[in-house]
Amino acid sequence: MPLVPAATVRKQIAAGSADAVYLIVGEDDVEKAALAAEFVGLVDEGLRAFNVERIHAGDYTTGDKLLDGVGGIVAAARTLPMMVPRRVVIVVQADLLLMPKRESEAAARAMEQLDALLKQPEPTTTLVIVATSVDRRSRLYKTLQKEATIVEIGAPEDVAGAERWVRNRVAQSGVEIDGPAARQMATLAGFPDRPQRDGKTGNLKRLRGDVDRLLLYTLGQKRITLDDARDVAGPALLQDHWALANAIESGNTAEALRQIALVFDAGGEAPMVLGQLGWLVRSKFPALAPAALPPAVDALFRADEALKSSGGDPRLLLERLVVELCAGKRATSGRRGAW
Repeated sequence: MPLVPAATVRKQIAAGSADAVYLIVGEDDVEKAALAAEFVGLVDEGLRAFNVERIHAGDYTTGDKLLDGVGGIVAAARTLPMMVPRRVVIVVQADLLLMPKRESEAAARAMEQLDALLKQPEPTTTLVIVATSVDRRSRLYKTLQKEATIVEIGAPEDVAGAERWVRNRVAQSGVEIDGPAARQMATLAGFPDRPQRDGKTGNLKRLRGDVDRLLLYTLGQKRITLDDARDVAGPALLQDHWALANAIESGNTAEALRQIALVFDAGGEAPMVLGQLGWLVRSKFPALAPAALPPAVDALFRADEALKSSGGDPRLLLERLVVELCAGKRATSGRRGAW
């Protein structure tokens, strides 16, 4: 079966033509839950109590519990609908269901039962399995690839992906958002200009909260503008207090300097930034860059003295400190004992 986007699944639900088995997998718990909840719309509201069943699989921690749980899922899926053409069974927190932790006879029997259900699903039931991750090497996943419609919902990797995420989220509410406004939300949530090699992305939780507040703020409007986004998202300083520390921790000088600029543009104070950098050196450098710790502490003291004695522009002093810290982190990550 194909790997499809969430928008395709929503069209299937709206048309009442859902497939028999779905796997919704990914890191974005809110979007997964929202998509899974939409399957309830396949059943008339007055008859959902008899034809919609929600099963939590998060406590399938032993082979016996797994066997009992799978038995319940099979029974729910095989039950005929009552006065409607289709039942809906939603299995949430299904990671332990798809990746059992314990190898046992009971667990093996459970997997055989689940595999049989997936290969011959009940034609009058839509089974929706929701998980954060799956073992793509397992026999069960290979069965899902053949028999289920799979929807992968992951966090955006960069500004462009986050901008699309914002547009889709806003469109679900029947509203349009200007391109610069969507990009503003993505940028302030800390998403990088391009995917990072270390896999780090922006703060999706913060982006989701900002967009929800934006929709509430613009309630009744047909279009959301850049000014609306600025009013709701606020200064970049308020979006991620630790973005500067994270950039230094990864040795990313350009991003660290960008964060310094955002902090000062948002009205940040030099002592606050210096305190944050001091915490980073004390807490992280001993493990991340032990050879860089003594010169990093020395650089902190020099910056502190210069700030207290008005020995230069505070922003310039902190930019210089950030460059030194990033350089030390990069050097020691390449070879021990270097600065």
